[in-house]
Amino acid sequence: MNYAIIGANILIYLVTDLFGAAAAGGFGDGIKERYLLNPAALSLPQFVTYQFLHGDILHLLGNMWFLWIFGNSVNSKMGHVAYLLFYLSAGIFAGVGFAMWSNNPCIGASGAIAGVTTAFLVLFPHSQVTMFYWLWFYVGTWHIKAVVLIVLKIIIWDNLLAPRLTAGGLEQVAYEAHIAGYIYGFVVCFVLLFLRALPRDQYDILALAKRHYQRQQLRAAMATPEAEARATYGRVAASTAGGGSRNDAGAAPEDAQSLMLRARIAENVGRGDLDGAVAAYDELMARDSSQVLARQMQLAVANHLKTLGQYPQSVAAYGKFLDVYPRDAEAPRVKLMLGIIYAKYLEKHETAEAYLRESAESLKDPEQREQASQWLQTVVAALGRGGTSPA
Repeated sequence: MNYAIIGANILIYLVTDLFGAAAAGGFGDGIKERYLLNPAALSLPQFVTYQFLHGDILHLLGNMWFLWIFGNSVNSKMGHVAYLLFYLSAGIFAGVGFAMWSNNPCIGASGAIAGVTTAFLVLFPHSQVTMFYWLWFYVGTWHIKAVVLIVLKIIIWDNLLAPRLTAGGLEQVAYEAHIAGYIYGFVVCFVLLFLRALPRDQYDILALAKRHYQRQQLRAAMATPEAEARATYGRVAASTAGGGSRNDAGAAPEDAQSLMLRARIAENVGRGDLDGAVAAYDELMARDSSQVLARQMQLAVANHLKTLGQYPQSVAAYGKFLDVYPRDAEAPRVKLMLGIIYAKYLEKHETAEAYLRESAESLKDPEQREQASQWLQTVVAALGRGGTSPA
């Protein structure tokens, strides 16, 4: 759909600015005058038609370039029909914002593209954009986080600071439409994520906010020596009352090196350095494979091992979580994750079947139950007992 929108903009430009300008009577200018957004003589169709008209070739190419950079990923996340509706509605909202604050006519897709840009910010805040630079004889590329590029450069600099620092023709830019589009894209996409109308993952802005909250909770939990011991060492936390020390019942004795590794894992998880946490966890397992972390840290390490594609290590970490915290609220989801990993990556279908059946019976979320059911059908089929594969 994003390619179709880009194609429609290019086609309309060819009709209005190339063929229309060259034809007798120059009908292209008449089309623009009729279908641009004119606050002095508004009509409902204008709020859609103005989005597909452009002033010149540079105006068109600049808009289509940004739409191609940010629109494809948003399109993939939303689906084709939803993306088209989102794109057009962002342009409409941008047009309304422009008409409220300006009396000048307006054309261009930048209001709708502004909505797509902040939708990208909500869905993929940690993505990186490759920038090309040319400084005298130095030519190359460098990578910048999308959140930095979008917030600091595209929104703040291009639309808030530069207009106040530059005189001349920049007052012709529809900044009101841009700002309205940015607001619309961010708010609508955020709400859709919150309501789960869009698929969630661990990289969207809500997931980042949740992890930030969890890190704050972890810091609060480690505010006192006793709480720090529980948060860092989990079931093997030692009591310091009376000046002595002991291990909780059933806990394996630990040496100083293991305790240091556990503390390093807790510190890395607390500051969001999951690669460092996984490295310390690998050392801990090599030293004593019976070790189990506090529930939050054990789950964080297992999740990141899966993200890194270390599937045997991740299922071992998830298994330890279930062994020690079998009644935890996350246990059904962990069983679902184990079932999928065993089926998809390790091809141990009998083990996968057991986990998937258990998760399907205990999951509360309808989407997750459906996911468990689909993978169960796949596993049953792989075991030669019939069933179908998930789409």
